Amino acid sequence: MTDRRARRDPYAVPPRPARSRDVYDDDAGYDDRYEPPEGGSRISPGAVFLVIAVIGSIAFTAYFLTVREATQIPLLAAASVVLAIVFAALAAYCLRTVWRGGVEHVGGGRLLVVAIVGGIAAIAAAGAAAGAIILFQLAMTSG
Repeated sequence: MTDRRARRDPYAVPPRPARSRDVYDDDAGYDDRYEPPEGGSRISPGAVFLVIAVIGSIAFTAYFLTVREATQIPLLAAASVVLAIVFAALAAYCLRTVWRGGVEHVGGGRLLVVAIVGGIAAIAAAGAAAGAIILFQLAMTSG
């Protein structure tokens, strides 16, 4: 009779020993691996800053649309430049968010919304920059 028990293959690569999480802990209690926090997602400080900047720049532009002075066109051109910078920053922030989400394989629905918002912000930045150029040219010819 032959012995039919499974035998270890002498030519196989030896299995790695299982490591516990305690191996990676140092004396201070910090873990070398990153684990995302539990619970819902929080709003990042960058997003809060950009929302405040967008609202402020739109209010800045709206104020100079209502002012009727001799300096209205140069001030409106400056407001358009500020608006273009803020919308370009928002588009770059959305691009970074979508890029990181794609690398980390995060939910696709949320990233699609962020990508659409970033695309609209990029279009708005281009429009505001074009408007600023036109307004600066008008300020040069009328002044």
